[in-house]
Amino acid sequence: MTARKCIALIAHDEKKDDMAAFAREHSQALRGCRIVATGTTGGRVLETCPELDVTRLKSGPLGGDQQIGALIATGEVDMLIFFVDPLTAMPHDVDVKALMRLAIVYDIPMALNEATARQLLTLAA
Repeated sequence: MTARKCIALIAHDEKKDDMAAFAREHSQALRGCRIVATGTTGGRVLETCPELDVTRLKSGPLGGDQQIGALIATGEVDMLIFFVDPLTAMPHDVDVKALMRLAIVYDIPMALNEATARQLLTLAA
């Protein structure tokens, strides 16, 4: 028996509604996965899809991005879905870049927008 895939979900403030809608639309595929998410994003996903197995970490700016980075570095995360808002300045942009760097270094699939996230979920199914 193979272990369930672990997917990390993160969304910038202006993309949290999009992430919740994405989770609702893909709840069947996500139901078979363990999900780790930054605080508010995880809360929004759970409100929308209470049936999903979501572990909420700290808010991104308060260390949640780094918590997910640590899970990537220890091999506990199989895929990162991060809905980035490219039009709003992020005060914790350095943390975001470090998280993306870890996903690249550890060679895990990473989606930064919904179109790519849909493709990754389809491939993972």
